[in-house]
Amino acid sequence: MLSLAYPWVSLLAPMPLLVWFGLPPHVEHRIGLRVPFFDKLTRLSGRAAFSGGVVVHRHAGRLLLLMLVWVLSLAALARPQWIEPPLHREVPTRDLLVLVDLSGSMDTKDFVDASGRTVDRLTAVKQVLDDFLSRRKGDRVGIVVFGDAPFALVPFTTDLDLCRVMLRDTAVGMAGPRTAFGDAIGLGIGLFARSTVKAKTIIALTDGNDTLSKVAPAEAARVAKDKGIVIHTVAVGDPQAAGEDKLDEAALKEVADTTGGGFFRALDRAELADIYRRLDEIETRRIDTVSVRPRRDVYWMPLAAALVLTLLVQAATLARRQRRPLRLVSAPATGAER
Repeated sequence: MLSLAYPWVSLLAPMPLLVWFGLPPHVEHRIGLRVPFFDKLTRLSGRAAFSGGVVVHRHAGRLLLLMLVWVLSLAALARPQWIEPPLHREVPTRDLLVLVDLSGSMDTKDFVDASGRTVDRLTAVKQVLDDFLSRRKGDRVGIVVFGDAPFALVPFTTDLDLCRVMLRDTAVGMAGPRTAFGDAIGLGIGLFARSTVKAKTIIALTDGNDTLSKVAPAEAARVAKDKGIVIHTVAVGDPQAAGEDKLDEAALKEVADTTGGGFFRALDRAELADIYRRLDEIETRRIDTVSVRPRRDVYWMPLAAALVLTLLVQAATLARRQRRPLRLVSAPATGAER
């Protein structure tokens, strides 16, 4: 579709008429050639001499050419643009951060995978989380792993395949044997600092008791609430365990309740998969679609048309002059020629 960026330029179209009727004719004074045989020239030419100026009238074709060139020039000044078909782009409306516990207790083999094999907790978490991430189209996802300290494994990105690959490469103990859950929440809050979306969500998976964090999980949760971050906690440990492996369900519930999230307990892989299914329903994917219609300037087209038209008319004029036959005027014979 063709549009004009400056349509008001078309108001200049009648300007030549204003000049034609509003301004006086152009007057140019020239010095005439004085000859003593002027009367003889008038008799030979057959024309009568008269006094005054000469009004030059343009040829109709040249006048039409000037009008066309003027209109084409105005068309170029109006900046014609060709509007391309709309391009649609999906903009993520949620930042989703996954906190994965890599402490030593995640190596406990008390989960059964889809094939019936007994696997450790981390393997089961990665399998179910991989399927969960594959359906998060429209979200920016980040991954934080924690043990003795938290580490940003993947910053926020829309490349979900990268998140899944990086998650598959994690191993128990690579962040330390103990659990710093509160510090992991604190690192997540820091990652959200540059986020510009409204929906900010953390899904935290842990199977141990926080004994190493510099900031208590409850305190970190209150800061997250002030930042508009919702935390869902998933407990994958054994509530009956003791010591470092003991699962502090009360702390996880407090974190979730403080931020408006949910607390879930996963005792086997099927229950873990059901938790992600419910989270998928809670955290509905919302996608803003931005439509952009590219504009391509085509002002050069009327300029090129005006140039080509002018050149063609000039070429035709020169060709017509060259084809004009030479007229010979015979002079009266003199006595010597007789």
